[in-house]
Amino acid sequence: MAVELNHTIVHARDNRESAEFFAGLLGLEISGEWGPFVAVALSNGVTLDFATVPGDDIAPQHYAFLVSEEEFDLAYAQIRERGIEHYADPHRRQPGAINRNDGGRGVYFMDPAGHAMELITVPYGGWPA
Repeated sequence: MAVELNHTIVHARDNRESAEFFAGLLGLEISGEWGPFVAVALSNGVTLDFATVPGDDIAPQHYAFLVSEEEFDLAYAQIRERGIEHYADPHRRQPGAINRNDGGRGVYFMDPAGHAMELITVPYGGWPA
């Protein structure tokens, strides 16, 4: 059997708020709830299992998502409509913009727990020839 990522736990201040933020932005749905987890399934079968962590001890992580051009358009429209601060670069030096790296488009923004989220339409380095 090939090794595949099945799920990852995403720490949150409020698991439902973070799951709904992410799902709503990308046109996804909550796919399940069990114990402390609120899950959002991605198209490749991986789930993001959002878990509330007590206190403010959330270590910020980076999550990057490869999306289609249409999905990018819809998500970016949501980012702008909701007034979410966003950047063309991971260092947040180019506010209110997107990038066109590798012939695609990309954007960075923070989720409610302070995780750096990235949407890209072309993988780093471009599509394989």
